[in-house]
Amino acid sequence: MKRDNLLVAVPFGGRSAEHDVSVITALAAIIPPLRLLGHTVMPIYITKEGKWLTDPRLTEVKTYQSGVLEEIIEKAEPLRLELDGTFTIIQKKTRWKKAKRRIDLVFSALHGTYGEDGSLMGLLRMAGVPFVGCDMAASAVAMDKVLSKDVVRAQGLLTPEWISFSKVEWTQNPERILERLRKLGMPVFVKPAHLGSSIGITKVTKAAELGNAVDVALVYDNKCLVEKAVENLTEVTVPVIGNEDLELGLVEKPLNKGEFFDFDAKYLNGGKKGEGSEQGGGKKGGGKGAQGYSELPAMMPDGSTRGSRRGLYQECEEVAAKVYRAVGCQGIARIDLLVDGKAGKVYFNEVNPMPGSLYAHNFAAGGMSKVDLVGRLVELALERAEAEDSLERAFSTSYLRQF
Repeated sequence: MKRDNLLVAVPFGGRSAEHDVSVITALAAIIPPLRLLGHTVMPIYITKEGKWLTDPRLTEVKTYQSGVLEEIIEKAEPLRLELDGTFTIIQKKTRWKKAKRRIDLVFSALHGTYGEDGSLMGLLRMAGVPFVGCDMAASAVAMDKVLSKDVVRAQGLLTPEWISFSKVEWTQNPERILERLRKLGMPVFVKPAHLGSSIGITKVTKAAELGNAVDVALVYDNKCLVEKAVENLTEVTVPVIGNEDLELGLVEKPLNKGEFFDFDAKYLNGGKKGEGSEQGGGKKGGGKGAQGYSELPAMMPDGSTRGSRRGLYQECEEVAAKVYRAVGCQGIARIDLLVDGKAGKVYFNEVNPMPGSLYAHNFAAGGMSKVDLVGRLVELALERAEAEDSLERAFSTSYLRQF
């Protein structure tokens, strides 16, 4: 299988509440390293309405900070796909001329709905084109917070007590659901079941606030998860790459001072406007990454850290690896964990199959550059594609002749 000078399609944006995060991941973490590796990049910007476009200017940050993007959306012809055993992009050049470009690899930067939830991966699998990241089934499980908890709990791993319900169930009988939720006790976290980047999440400390928090979550999703808060909480996250053989990043602890690691703490307070702010962690220590200030590697409540013989840090690494395998992740994913320092327990929180900016700051702190990270993910995608190609997909029978 070809390895050098690949034509790599990078879809980003999309019909998702995480549209803007996706743009940053593509422009900052994926496209520049791919070019440095000698690959040709075809940016595929998917508008919030679902229109697929390409234009060289879509790889420039200034396009999104002026009226250029709106001009491109208005004038550009939407892309078309040709699925003839390949993944070929058909781009209209002039009224009479079209250009066909056969894609060698897809490196998606799509976050959330229709991207990292397995939707795109299903299309790419059927087209037979290699792609970076988790496969369709793992992506679907990872992006469903309820289903991922079921899968992980079946492996004997700890996860906080929770209740889930659909928007229809809430609409039909909210009081019955509220009665169940009150029995969980306070505080709880109310979450959309299928979104990342902490969008739509509310920490509820009073039962009277439950109804409003559920309404907020169900603005973004048709299913809601309400989860019992972990006492003596330390939030940590562990990025992992690999197919069969896993490479763990550092156990990372956000240093935000908010109630929890929300959207602002992840994406806004670590930038120029957030430098030195209290919520973003200020000069408290640790490393500064794309998601703000954090402690890298984390110092755990029991004093353990990277290189310790045994402790909560090492248990976080073990749990992260077990979750990655249980969900069936490949390529890359980020495992979010909750640590009860007093009880000495590590709980699974959720899986993110497309970490924002690929969590490059974490791997960089461990000695892997952004270019090396992207190169490794490309290689993992090609290795998986070769393994898939070796499987027999056809089976000859006389069934149709007898039908």
